[in-house]
Amino acid sequence: MKETKGLFEPCALAGLELANRLVMAPMTRFYAPDGVPGPVNAAYYRRRAEGGMGLIITEGTFIDHPSASHNDKVPRFHGEDALAGWRLVADEVHAAGGRIIPQLWHVGAQRKAGEGFFPDTPSLSPSGLIGPGEPNGEAMTQADIDAIVDSYARAAEAAQQAGFDGVELHAAHGYLIDQFFWEGTNKREDGYAGGIAERTRFGCEIVREIRRRVGPVFPICLRWSQWKLPDYNARLAHSPQELETFLAPLVDAGVDIFHCSVRRFWEPAFEGEARTLSGWTRRLSGRPVITVGSVGLAKEFIPGVRVDAEPEALDRVAELFARGEFDLVAAGRIVIPNPDWANKIRSGDLAGIATFTPATIRSYLNDSVVHELI
Repeated sequence: MKETKGLFEPCALAGLELANRLVMAPMTRFYAPDGVPGPVNAAYYRRRAEGGMGLIITEGTFIDHPSASHNDKVPRFHGEDALAGWRLVADEVHAAGGRIIPQLWHVGAQRKAGEGFFPDTPSLSPSGLIGPGEPNGEAMTQADIDAIVDSYARAAEAAQQAGFDGVELHAAHGYLIDQFFWEGTNKREDGYAGGIAERTRFGCEIVREIRRRVGPVFPICLRWSQWKLPDYNARLAHSPQELETFLAPLVDAGVDIFHCSVRRFWEPAFEGEARTLSGWTRRLSGRPVITVGSVGLAKEFIPGVRVDAEPEALDRVAELFARGEFDLVAAGRIVIPNPDWANKIRSGDLAGIATFTPATIRSYLNDSVVHELI
């Protein structure tokens, strides 16, 4: 395995003091009855901090709007009961020496009728589309937009008050903010649509309002992706020039860190160029970047989902980090069966890394065996 020492050196990025450059990626667990995280959730995150992850990004958490949620076992980031649970989570991670930020989430048109905490509420999105030409729910009014911007900002304030180290906006994978970004789901005829820069307006308004309320030094991370759940081949930007046009308004609004979600972190972003999406984002935005996508995994059992840690896969991480393609690297699936994955990588104990399999993920999402994965 190539030298990984640099990944384990302390760093300071965008106001975050981190023990190393390894990040636990957000992963939905469906283990928060009525949206309330409890001691089991706190223990789960603490174990990953104890296991060596420098930064933890929580699973997606729903903002306070009736249209935001699509499952009542996914945690919410509003209500005193849920916020008390999140304070416990933050305290436990900090006690283990880690840093943690919540991922704030609104699923938009990915929500089906009858789902979530308010099943009678219609799904909302820019144009009432879940994908190109695929209607679902209702197009947002200006009043809806204003209310949801406020909801994101209130959640960020709550995170700051609960002792978290920043926030991440889930603006990837075809959820609400990304539905504004993507021309396939944004067919509006107002100032929230048009070219790629105009389509960032909703996301920029959220970032600006968060910044206004939390002050200048509370880190705001934005997770974005080219691909969407309705279309793995979708692209927001088809060239570095388009990517720069997309990133510039978000930088100006106040994004501190970009979290680039791809299916395979090592693949080039644009034809004829070796640089990855994270590398291009870092270069064009001037902001720190997190890379994510099959980190620490190798074989595929379904397209884009890989299993078995192998030296060759980790070599790619070390090589691209040395090349300046990213500042932080996030791992998700591999830390489900390996809470101490980071420590094992640091010590070179690859043989001790448990295999991620389809059975692993089934267990991870099964309440009856959740304690086995804590």
